[in-house]
Amino acid sequence: MSKQMTPPPPAGRDDGTTCCAPMVRRPLAEEAAGELARMFKALADPVRLRLLSLIASHEGGEACVCDLTGPFDVSQPTISHHLKVLREAGLVDSERRGTWVYYWVLPDALARLSALLRIPGAPGEAPE
Repeated sequence: MSKQMTPPPPAGRDDGTTCCAPMVRRPLAEEAAGELARMFKALADPVRLRLLSLIASHEGGEACVCDLTGPFDVSQPTISHHLKVLREAGLVDSERRGTWVYYWVLPDALARLSALLRIPGAPGEAPE
């Protein structure tokens, strides 16, 4: 799937905000809690959190796997495993181009996580 294409929202959701009203507004539905927990669980590992940050901050918004192995003191297969976990959690997507695989962050996933943790009316928060 190219990065210009975004997958349709899961069934039962009309957009990314339905499941992600701030927790202080209403409790999470069971299905949304499960989906979001998978994302948070994927980010709970320091290597995966750093990988996500490296990909997101990489010039052009995508990074070749060849650019992601150097900053870590772990093997290439371990990096590949962590990237697979991030992909399966719906945080990044990838595309093979010749020999290399390129990764990019899925902005909708980060927006869902951010919206969930947002506290309306907090300092710096725009009024609704």
